[in-house]
Amino acid sequence: MLPAIFLDKDGTLLEDVPYNVDPAHMRLGAGVATGVRRLHEAGFALVVVTNQSGVARGYFPESAIAPMERHLRHLLGVPLAGFYYCPHHPAGTVARYAFRCRCRKPEPGMLRRAAAELNLDLERSWLVGDILNDVEAGWRAGCRTVLLDNGNETEWILTPGRSPHHTAATFDQAADVILQHCSSPLPCKP
Repeated sequence: MLPAIFLDKDGTLLEDVPYNVDPAHMRLGAGVATGVRRLHEAGFALVVVTNQSGVARGYFPESAIAPMERHLRHLLGVPLAGFYYCPHHPAGTVARYAFRCRCRKPEPGMLRRAAAELNLDLERSWLVGDILNDVEAGWRAGCRTVLLDNGNETEWILTPGRSPHHTAATFDQAADVILQHCSSPLPCKP
């Protein structure tokens, strides 16, 4: 079983452009290119886990996600072990996606599904995200967490399951934190 880095997409890997699936508007965030390369070289499986409620809200069709995913893979320049998304939202306007699910973060469903499908060790894995719902999903899946404190979290409702293990200002700093706790992917220290 491999350790993974679960990566939020919007606001973490990419500059936050709400409900964007247009590759022309996709830009990597600060430190992402070097950070993901270092994590990949250290032996972590890189897995994107992203809420895409724009599908449920009717802002774009689910078919728009695949071209966006291809472009993200190209921008990152390192292999992704997986790309998981949640198209649901309970307040959605598209009936087939408008319900409460187990995959929408802060639920841990995408992480657990990825772990089962990709043979990942959740206890040796990390989640990097820009809001506390990401952090909570990581905690609930049994991962360690790094919050990118880049101004995207606005509520700051901190509870034991929503408090990040670590914070960082940029993605490469998040990679530093992870790699300082893991001289190699085996074993990592909390």
